[in-house]
Amino acid sequence: MHGPGRRRRGRLVLTGLAAALLAVSTAPTATAKPRPADPLQQRVDAIHDTGTVGVSAEVTSPHTRDIARAGTARRGTARPMPQNGRFRIGSATKTFTAAVVLQLVGEGRVSLDDTVEQWLPGVVRGNGNDGRRITVRQLLQHTSGIPDVLPEIPALNSADGYRAERLRTYTPEELVRLALRHPPTFPAGSGWSYSNTNYLLAAMIIHEATGRSWAQEVTDRIIRPLGLKDTGAPGASPSVPGPHAHSYAAFRTGTSIDVTVLDSSMAVGSGSLISTTRDLSRFYAALLGGRLLAPAQLDEMTATVPAPELGIPGVRYGLGLGELPLPCGGSYFGHPGELLGYHSWGGVTADGTRTAVTYVTSDGGQGTQQAMSTLVGEELCRTP
Repeated sequence: MHGPGRRRRGRLVLTGLAAALLAVSTAPTATAKPRPADPLQQRVDAIHDTGTVGVSAEVTSPHTRDIARAGTARRGTARPMPQNGRFRIGSATKTFTAAVVLQLVGEGRVSLDDTVEQWLPGVVRGNGNDGRRITVRQLLQHTSGIPDVLPEIPALNSADGYRAERLRTYTPEELVRLALRHPPTFPAGSGWSYSNTNYLLAAMIIHEATGRSWAQEVTDRIIRPLGLKDTGAPGASPSVPGPHAHSYAAFRTGTSIDVTVLDSSMAVGSGSLISTTRDLSRFYAALLGGRLLAPAQLDEMTATVPAPELGIPGVRYGLGLGELPLPCGGSYFGHPGELLGYHSWGGVTADGTRTAVTYVTSDGGQGTQQAMSTLVGEELCRTP
């Protein structure tokens, strides 16, 4: 096997060792003009240079699909990042969940103005939290004030916690109880704060409204109709099926460990899906292209409010979908994601015609997230 390669507009573009070997026999002559640098590969290399183990990216537009990779699939080896490898997409899952809720709204089975109490009687009570005062819209928009459950999950917060509880299975009800140990961040509707608990509750409402699990509804309403063959909800399975790179997390220390094995049941509805850059690109294009939601529901999803807590200048948040400024003017829609070492950033133009998705397999270093954001913004601005 040679070094990693990638396919671009129907031709194989070699990178790494294979490219270096080929260059020896194809060096430009006095009359030959050097080929222009590939902007996508340059941006992927820039992400890798911030300290990540592996990087992969895909950019699509009508009639084109560009991919680029850098780094390795496993630390300490020369194994290249897999072509269209699977990874845990983390909070990008929230866009899938919101889309299912909005489909139910379009069918008249759920209203965005319904209270949590109407669907989940007595579930959100205690320490000042009150589901009678919180609407479905506020869950999806992160304006509910419900505290985040993430700090209560040992496997996500320390290396010792990961080793002890990486195979622990949670129920959504158990997770909500853990979150409600704390008072609300603010009265419902009076602020904005990112909370994974909101989407656990949204998954529970999907179950109540349909009589079927969140995973079944996401599969039958989105994954199967769009042909997302490499996307799925793993349930309590701790493995990433199919071709994938390992993931690494440092837990805010100087040393990272392999965290590929994980029961992600703590992230049902909020972050547990496994997918690929190709499938995420198809999903975003279908969503903004109007193939998943009726115009009224897509308008609800893309009606945004300021989200200053995210610390990204100009960022706003709709219903399971962020709106971010483009460097060339205007804005795009998308969602970052993270679940133990797998960090992703995906975006799509407002008309659904161009997508950019990238992910890394470790926490990286200073500037990693900015480099990922830069890749998505610049690629969405670039004329194919």
